[in-house]
Amino acid sequence: MKLQGIKVVDLSVFLPGPYMTLMMADHGADVIKVEPPGGDPAREIGPRENGTTIFFRTMNRGKKSVVLNLKDAADKAKLDALVADADVFVESFRPGVMDRLGFGPERLRAMNPRLVYCSISAFGQDGPMRDVPAHDLAVEALAGAITLNRGQDGAPAIPGIAAADMLASLHAFSAVLMALYRRETTGRGDRVDLAMFDAVLSAYPNQLGAALGLKREPVNLEERSLGGAAFYRIYETADGRHLALGGQEEKFITNLLTALGRPDLIALTEDGPGRHQQPLMDFLSDTFAQKPLAAWVEWFKGRDVCFAPVNGILEALAEPQTAHRGMVLIDEAGQTHIGNAAKFADEPARPNLALPELGAHQDLARAPAPADQD
Repeated sequence: MKLQGIKVVDLSVFLPGPYMTLMMADHGADVIKVEPPGGDPAREIGPRENGTTIFFRTMNRGKKSVVLNLKDAADKAKLDALVADADVFVESFRPGVMDRLGFGPERLRAMNPRLVYCSISAFGQDGPMRDVPAHDLAVEALAGAITLNRGQDGAPAIPGIAAADMLASLHAFSAVLMALYRRETTGRGDRVDLAMFDAVLSAYPNQLGAALGLKREPVNLEERSLGGAAFYRIYETADGRHLALGGQEEKFITNLLTALGRPDLIALTEDGPGRHQQPLMDFLSDTFAQKPLAAWVEWFKGRDVCFAPVNGILEALAEPQTAHRGMVLIDEAGQTHIGNAAKFADEPARPNLALPELGAHQDLARAPAPADQD
């Protein structure tokens, strides 16, 4: 596998760091999860199955668990020993905490020059907000992403995906891999300072036209992909379900409106998004409200239109495409896992679906050997 032979010491908890190291573990890295005496809080959050929370299971399969108290001198020495030959060190504490504990980047990189030291935090290791506490929702709010996520009533809504967490995780993963790649030339590791805030700000280049070019906030109902275009919207069906149109290319518009007997409405899309498309939106709303979702799913089969039913999560997991892509995995206990999204022709991911009990690999955290005495 691609990352076989890479040793990762992971002190992160909750979502961004653990998801990053999950991807590394799926592709062969040896990930040692260093947990506080009470364990990663994800062990106690949300529904359980077979004694383990689903949240913890989805983030931490295939890792090894070591319990260390970083305020204890003996345990600090054990962490030093783990880091001495590690390739990657990951932490998600608030800035300054690792320095106070004695495991800041300068000290660890001096001890192990090949180490890639990755810090994931809300606002980064410097700047006026470095010490401000925040989780995903607050970061998304400050970064402006919540204003792009409004319902038809215009009120901002809580996003269903923890975008700040997940984007930070993916950026961190990319950055760590770049640092490891560069190390092959320089022989030295690097420091990765990943801010969730930065990750969100960089994530909507297609929505920045109004702000960067016109110096105003976007008006969602006039924006191409925020509700201002009839062919990029969600419509209710007769049974109270919903469907999505998600493609505004001319061929898709022509195919659908011709099939529905209203090619005369095609012209409303030619001047881009905006309120002038309202008659088309009204027509599509009235049309889709005439049949239940299942009937529309059948109707759209074979038609070259960007259409999808709005699935629930169980429905998405049951889609034939999900199974075909290996995105649902079942372990020996019959528990479901989500597969790895990175598909390689050679050396594909081979996720280890075993879950680490708290401290199950404590033997890995050995006290360093005493220095030789003259």
